[in-house]
Amino acid sequence: MNLDDMRDIKNKLRLYEAAMNVLSSGLLITDPEGYVLFFSEAYGKYLGMDPKKKIGRHCTEVIENTRMHIVAKTGETEINHPHAIRGRNMIVQRLPIFIDDKLEAVVGQVMFEDVKDVHSLAKKLNHLESKVQLYEKELETLRSAKYTFNNIIGTCPSIVQIKDFASKAAKKNAPILLNGESGTGKELFAHAIHHASPRRPFPFIRLNCAAIPKDLVEAELLGYEPGAFTGAGAKAKPGKFELAHRGTIFLDEISVLPLDVQPKLLRVLEEKEVERIGGNRLISCDFRLIAATNENLEELVEKGKFRRDLYYRLSVLPIQIPPLRERKQDIPIIAEHLVQMHGKEFGTNINKIDPEVIKIFMNYKWAGNIRELSNIIERSLYSIEGTEDTICPKHLPLFFLNLTEDQTNESKASLRKLKEFSEKEFLLHALGKSGYNINKASEILGIHRTALYRKLKKYNLPMTAQ
Repeated sequence: MNLDDMRDIKNKLRLYEAAMNVLSSGLLITDPEGYVLFFSEAYGKYLGMDPKKKIGRHCTEVIENTRMHIVAKTGETEINHPHAIRGRNMIVQRLPIFIDDKLEAVVGQVMFEDVKDVHSLAKKLNHLESKVQLYEKELETLRSAKYTFNNIIGTCPSIVQIKDFASKAAKKNAPILLNGESGTGKELFAHAIHHASPRRPFPFIRLNCAAIPKDLVEAELLGYEPGAFTGAGAKAKPGKFELAHRGTIFLDEISVLPLDVQPKLLRVLEEKEVERIGGNRLISCDFRLIAATNENLEELVEKGKFRRDLYYRLSVLPIQIPPLRERKQDIPIIAEHLVQMHGKEFGTNINKIDPEVIKIFMNYKWAGNIRELSNIIERSLYSIEGTEDTICPKHLPLFFLNLTEDQTNESKASLRKLKEFSEKEFLLHALGKSGYNINKASEILGIHRTALYRKLKKYNLPMTAQ
């Protein structure tokens, strides 16, 4: 061995010794006979000894109640053993070191300087475990289905048949396509299907394709790696498919999914694998897809606005949800259910509907379906004062007041005029209040600036003060 090799070995030994001395916990190393080879500075400080003076001494002469020499003889590891020194109970571990099946040394390490530290750590771990369990439950609640088939109210044959079919489809794993007008309860069915499926314990992830900017839909679905695109951020983000692993993903308004994203969705459906934007690895995802639309996808396919292969993949189990006007016999019980529900939310004693109100509801077309009915009932509850407990015709919005069985057809024109008049009044009021500032007026009305321009043009209203 030359001089450079010796220097190299010496430097490594110094490095290893320095590293062991840095450890805050006590460290002791003996040879197979129990004689001290290394005594860390931290251990010496704790015991009030000079470590260097203990090198070469037998461990029994240095450490009270030591078992290092015993471990050297048995060759058996001792983990988390109590060790009493100076009236304090420590927790230590003793590890035999074998090289080529021959015992060369024993390492002793103080894990806890006092048993009380173990109890303190256990309490902290229990507290943290409780927090984790709480957060897991909260996360499970946030990602779980909120509704069951019991929340879908109705006794007419069409809805009963559809509920029966949907409950059977829930047990399968094939994609489901929910089709129906806006407000018919497509999301309610999606929740109920997940709740009735074997995937119920796992996440229910929702994404409204119409609520996400077109250039971000792909990132929401597939996820992305850090710096994948401008604004992506420094952290990776899993996509909706990853989050829905073992559960269900519900894609609402699937008809507006951009054409360039559709083939990627098709591939994910067929392969059950996703590749994040900016990534280079495939991630397996086990999910069940439920899609919903209020448009006729077959017509969109013919117009070239929706891929035919994706349409066939989505509509393995199609469910057509009827509009409210086609299940009028359910209006009374749905209305009563909504009154009870909203009444509890508002903390009121209003729990009845006047029969005349039901007659009015039965003669209305309900373009917004159950969502519109819910909105009307909620608005009616706000207009009731005092101790009244019943929704009467006088509590309904103005355009309902003249809606009777004999006047249904005749009232359409007057209803349209009343709506137009009211809308004009609101527009003029907002313009006047904002000083004809389009941005401020659109904020007052709660609509986008472009929508305000369209309405002003529709009613031929001035855009500046006259």
